[in-house]
Amino acid sequence: MERVLAETLLSQSRDPRGLLGALCRGEASAERVETLRFLLQRLEDAEERGGGGGAGALPEAAREVAAGFLVPLLRGLRGRPAGAPDPDLPARDRRRVLRAATAALRSCARLAGGPQLAAALAEEALRDLVAGGPAAGAEAAVEVLAAVGPCLRPHEDGPLLERVAQAALALALGAGGERDEAGPAEDAAALAAGRLLPALGQCGGAALRAVWAGLVAAGAPSGPGRVGPRLLVLSALAERLLPEPGADRGPRAGEEDPDARRCWRFWRTVQAGLTQAPDALTRKRARYLLQRAVEVSAERGAPCACGPREGTGPSLFWWSEKKKDELLKFWENYILILETLEGNQIHVIKPVLPKLNSLFEYAVSEENGCWLFHPSWHMCIYKRMFESENKILTREGVIHFLELYETRSLPFAPEFSEFIIGPLMDSLSESSLYSRSPGQLIGSGSPLGLKLQKFLVTYVSLLPEEIKSSFLLKFIQKMTSRHWCAIPILFLSKALANVPRCKALGIEGLLALRDVLQCTMITHQILLRGAAQCYLLQTAMNLVDVEKVTLSDVSTFLMSLRQEESLGRGTSLWTELCDWLRVNESCFGRASACNPTGLPETPSLNAYVKNLVQEYITSPAGETGEDCFMPDWFEAKLVAMMVLLAIDVEGMKTQYSEKRRTQNVLRIFLDPLLDSLLKLGTNAYMPVLRADRCLQLLLKLLHTCMLTGSGARDDEVFTLLQSFAMSATESVSDFILRRLTMNELSSVLDLDRCHLYLMVLTELINIHLKVGWKRGNPIWRVISPLKNASIRHLQDTDSGQEPTLAGQIQRVVSMAALAMVCEAVDQKPELQLDSLEPGPTERFLASLPLNHMLQKPHPEEHSSFSEDSAASQGWGKVVAQYIHDQWVCLSFLLRKYHTHIPSLEGDVPDPVLPAVQMPARTLQSALGALTVLPSDQVLPVFHCMKVLVPKLLTSSESLCVESIDMAWKIISALSNTQLIFWSNLKAFVQFVFDTKVLTIAAKIKGQAYFKIKEIMYKMIEMSAIKTGVFNTLISYCCKSWIVSASDVSQVSLSSAKNYTELILEGCVFGTVFRRDQRLTQDVQTYIENLGHDCAANTVIENTKREDHYVRICAVKFLCLLHGSNMSHKLFMEDLAIKLLDKDESVSKSRTRYYVNSQQHRLKNRVWQTLLVLFPSFDQNFLNRIIDKIFQAGFINNQASIKYFIEWIIILILHKFPQFLLKFWDCFSYGEENLKTSICTFLSVLSHLDIITQNIPEKKPVLKQALVTVLQWCFSHNFSIRLYALAALKKVWSMCKALRVEELEALTSVIESSLNQVENMPGTGNAKKNWQRIQEHFFFARFHPVRDYCLETIFYNLPRLSGLVEEEWIAIGKFTRFTDIPSDAGFQWYLSPTHLCELKPGDWAQQDVGSHLGEADSQSEWTDVQKKIIPWKNNAPDLDLELVFQDRVAKLGKSISRLIVVASLIDKPTNLGGLCRTCEVFGASALVLGSLQCVRDKQFQGLSVSAEQWLPLVEVKPPQLIDFLQQKKTEGYTVIGVEQTAKSVDLTQYSFPERSLLLLGNEREGIPANLIQQLDVCVEIPQQGIIRSLNVHVSGALLIWEYTRQQLLRHGGAES
Repeated sequence: MERVLAETLLSQSRDPRGLLGALCRGEASAERVETLRFLLQRLEDAEERGGGGGAGALPEAAREVAAGFLVPLLRGLRGRPAGAPDPDLPARDRRRVLRAATAALRSCARLAGGPQLAAALAEEALRDLVAGGPAAGAEAAVEVLAAVGPCLRPHEDGPLLERVAQAALALALGAGGERDEAGPAEDAAALAAGRLLPALGQCGGAALRAVWAGLVAAGAPSGPGRVGPRLLVLSALAERLLPEPGADRGPRAGEEDPDARRCWRFWRTVQAGLTQAPDALTRKRARYLLQRAVEVSAERGAPCACGPREGTGPSLFWWSEKKKDELLKFWENYILILETLEGNQIHVIKPVLPKLNSLFEYAVSEENGCWLFHPSWHMCIYKRMFESENKILTREGVIHFLELYETRSLPFAPEFSEFIIGPLMDSLSESSLYSRSPGQLIGSGSPLGLKLQKFLVTYVSLLPEEIKSSFLLKFIQKMTSRHWCAIPILFLSKALANVPRCKALGIEGLLALRDVLQCTMITHQILLRGAAQCYLLQTAMNLVDVEKVTLSDVSTFLMSLRQEESLGRGTSLWTELCDWLRVNESCFGRASACNPTGLPETPSLNAYVKNLVQEYITSPAGETGEDCFMPDWFEAKLVAMMVLLAIDVEGMKTQYSEKRRTQNVLRIFLDPLLDSLLKLGTNAYMPVLRADRCLQLLLKLLHTCMLTGSGARDDEVFTLLQSFAMSATESVSDFILRRLTMNELSSVLDLDRCHLYLMVLTELINIHLKVGWKRGNPIWRVISPLKNASIRHLQDTDSGQEPTLAGQIQRVVSMAALAMVCEAVDQKPELQLDSLEPGPTERFLASLPLNHMLQKPHPEEHSSFSEDSAASQGWGKVVAQYIHDQWVCLSFLLRKYHTHIPSLEGDVPDPVLPAVQMPARTLQSALGALTVLPSDQVLPVFHCMKVLVPKLLTSSESLCVESIDMAWKIISALSNTQLIFWSNLKAFVQFVFDTKVLTIAAKIKGQAYFKIKEIMYKMIEMSAIKTGVFNTLISYCCKSWIVSASDVSQVSLSSAKNYTELILEGCVFGTVFRRDQRLTQDVQTYIENLGHDCAANTVIENTKREDHYVRICAVKFLCLLHGSNMSHKLFMEDLAIKLLDKDESVSKSRTRYYVNSQQHRLKNRVWQTLLVLFPSFDQNFLNRIIDKIFQAGFINNQASIKYFIEWIIILILHKFPQFLLKFWDCFSYGEENLKTSICTFLSVLSHLDIITQNIPEKKPVLKQALVTVLQWCFSHNFSIRLYALAALKKVWSMCKALRVEELEALTSVIESSLNQVENMPGTGNAKKNWQRIQEHFFFARFHPVRDYCLETIFYNLPRLSGLVEEEWIAIGKFTRFTDIPSDAGFQWYLSPTHLCELKPGDWAQQDVGSHLGEADSQSEWTDVQKKIIPWKNNAPDLDLELVFQDRVAKLGKSISRLIVVASLIDKPTNLGGLCRTCEVFGASALVLGSLQCVRDKQFQGLSVSAEQWLPLVEVKPPQLIDFLQQKKTEGYTVIGVEQTAKSVDLTQYSFPERSLLLLGNEREGIPANLIQQLDVCVEIPQQGIIRSLNVHVSGALLIWEYTRQQLLRHGGAES
């Protein structure tokens, strides 16, 4: 078209100069400038052929056009800021003008007859480019340089070319910063890389050398944002940097181009592009460069090698003609794997993974075991897999890497170690990777975790000794570099703990392990946290070089462990630690400096501990004043632990044969402590700090010494410690009495000392109670004076004066002392000092004003500033502690004198104990206390409410309801506070759901009853978020009901009938957890299954907060009830009716539900509970519910529910045969109404032998059964026929056994039918299904009567029927749950048959996936999916002149000249699919009615990001006629995809290169007015009946046919 236009113009005018001048006059429109370009190119072609006219005038005319028209036009374009409106040019035509003007300028430079014009234009454009300015100016300058650059002379203009190349490279590489979206600057940079630099590369010489020097000077890119521009430049210059043999070298054929293959920086850039590039296009460029390098090497055949930067190790790239086949195979597989990984589709990628194994086989030399290829290439593949968005692919990649050393031995490479500590550990931080594989049981362990353990053990054992220490140190330090979740840190710690013993870590490694321990403290799951601590301690014992650490370092490290979670005395871990200390005792390093005692540290454990105790007891100088701070507990914990470790190590040495020696060693250790304790009562000048430290150590020794898992009385060390404590009791108790009662505690800081003294006193009381309480012991002599002195201090007033700080603190101390005495007396009745009648103490406590706010004292003149500030900051806490202790005393009084509490307030006119005998006022005060006290101190108030609410519920119900409501608000607010939530919740449940409260509330049916029900449901709702809340509630209620039910009285259980909903919800309770919650539970179960091998299981008490224990509690409670007890019977019948209603409501709420959904699980639990209740059902009750049970059989249920319904029907008919008549009625419905539900009743008949066991006359039943079954054997539904035949086989075998004569006439028919089924020919599905249904557990092995037990109901049948493992409750959990006792018939729990040995699998689903393993077992697939690289191997053509070439240059891929117009299409799915198709086949543009559609999620789901790489143009439907006419003027053929009278068959049509496809609307097609604009209509030949194809499919077929024809043409032209 362009050539015809130019020829026409030249034929009309003999004077080209005049013609050019005419075109240069007037408006500089896009059409005028493009016409000028066409004409100049035609003149240029004629000049080259020697046929141009006006040889002398043409160069002058070209210079005039350039100087007079084109240069001013381009200056105007360069000077205008980006985005500024152009009054002379429409915005849409600006780019066309720029591109046409630069192309015309290139023709002018060539026609000018000399290099001066080209050089002048290049100099001017270069100045604009270097000067900066608007982005549009840079873009125009780049276009000018790209146009005139090839006209410059390589040698004469070398300096200019070099400067242009440097400026272009700087522009191209400068756009790699992190930006949210592309802008004008990025457009200019992309043009420089895609157009200017390749043009300069064609010039060669200085320009090419300058570009290459700039590329390699900066080294490998430093970040992901810098990779893309560099690879864009490299791919644009690939033909020069990676030239094929014999390729045209341009004007300097004698010179040698740079060879990128020999530069290590080039390969590091390619590797960075393969792994660090955030976008797929950059990664494609990296693969393109790699593929081209391999192809060039193969074609050249010359040896080539490029070593790493360090100069040692395997080459980054090498080539040898001798190894050509192996090298080609290696790189072919390598590129195939990388291309496949781009898809992120595991089903496509998994078959390719075996090829990764072959890469390692090629990469390692069989001769010397060295690397042939640099291992960083392999790491690129794994890094791509690790960073995939598809977590399944990430998991496959991690597992594949961890399996590397299982089948091969790889030589050591530093890159491997760096990769493990870097990308591998980063990916291992993802918790979801540790999930179970399909088919694995809960608690069997994470496959990835086990492989990680095996890998680390193998890898570390293969490391050179000089590398091992640094690798393990970096590995552990990496574990401290981020906040790891509990599960990854657990499995990493377990893997480290299994590394074979070696001296790899010094003090730095021990500190790193301590840092990891501190990281694990953050996690919330206590068992996982404890297990991780155990494994990290084992790691230290296995890997630490004891000669490089001191005992002081070890003891500090041990203090990082939480003893209550891991290092408990008596555990296997404690024993292992003692043994490690014993073996290495003489090997520990010595400290370089002296310790604070002035003595050099000795490696002897006993000497170290002795010095440690001595140093601890000695009070540091300068801290002996009365007002010194309370000493920190850290040192006391450390000394106590080391003392006990040393004693147990000594016991190992003597092998428990010399008990006297153990006693002597302990006395040597503790003599300084005992000496100080014995002086406490008599030495008034002992420093306070020293006394406090001694008491702290005594307390920590007693607490730490307690053996975990066994009684302390069996422990010799604990006995010795008790005797030491008892010998010092008198001195210690006198000291504590003096400190608490003689006004020696006078500051806020002293309250911590008060707490310490009271704890010591409580511990001493417990010790004396254990060995036997004697009234004359020292504790006895201290308690009475302490109580009296405390009361005296509380009774003292300040005589109207301002209260002093010391006085107020003494009141707080006195109240705390009274609270301690009350708690001790409450727990140990032996301490009862007074008679049962109220004494002075009780009367005083009951008369104290409740919630009394201690007045804040004014600072005294002689008080220090620090004391004043401490008092002002902490006074609220002091007051709260005072009120808390007051309520502790009051709760003691209320429990002791609960019989004195009147039902009505006015019953006691002159109360002796006001707080007890005026309960309404006390409860009102309790409400006030709840508003004042912090949440961690409300427990005593709850205890008081537990006593008061039952007494007042009848008379003051509204007050009680208010109390319950406020208490619940406090509990709700605490749901995220782990430390205090559970104790408060337990106390709350004990007072709100107390048996007396429930009974009274149910009796009066007032506000309290409904408030309790409301809170019950809120607690169940809270359990879905916080596991364990419902456990606390149901466990307490069931235990309280059982206690009363076991007595003669049945009041509580009859009242429990009013709260049947609680048991109902408990029986069906259980949420469908999120994936991360299920994973945490799986791993927790795995740790629990390790038993005593993991010390955390011994130390941490199992709280039984899992959801299973709610159902277990409810079921065990129901098992204890007996149908002979009328109260129990009514309760169970009411529960059964509610369960059936629950099942019916679930069925109505959703007619269809998925397997293992919440609805499925709920219905499953309903029928499990009904089976548990079945023994208590009598005939009368069954008459009421039998219809509901049969009706449930007609509902479309999942398999497991069908089995339970069938089972309970069989049991009912077995026990009560009189219900057979109702059962036969179930078969009377029409087949259309029954459909597959009839299979439920046919399955029941398969167990007819069990049903008829209690029927003396079986023949009538058999006749009825045979008649019923036979009619269903002829059903058109295959499943019904199959079940009917199975039932027929059972019924007929019984008939033959009983010899029923009336049925002999049917013998031949029935037996021939059964024989035909048994001997069915072939191997089709019918025969397979018949075999499977006969082998299925429910028909072959299951016995409804003998298998009736809890194990079958809750474990075997759910497992065999395909329920998810979370629904399997092992019978061991029933026995371990001891809150509810097991009933007398405990054997009823266990299954007497062999159902537990069967494997799960439903007969109708067994064939699904039966052949999946065959594919995975193949070593390497013969053929795999391969994604093609959608561009040519050469760089983009410089002369593509479409409007959208700027986008093409940016993308770096070649396109066709096909435009697809989809403005008439409405649906986003069709548009998204078309966008993807156009991008894949390289269409030049997709025209849409609105660009807003690309934001539609349906569009994006089908386009899969194709809109980012394809030029999109918006042309609204009303504008289509103008658009089509314009494209016609540009030489496009407009093709309509439509069936018309004159349409051409697609198979007969030849597409022009410039084609425009117009697609019609989904419903109306192409409108008539647009059909008139078409050059041709093409239709797709059809063979079927349907009239039309989907518009996306139609468009895709034509796009492919166009592409196919163009490929054939270009292939023919090249050949």
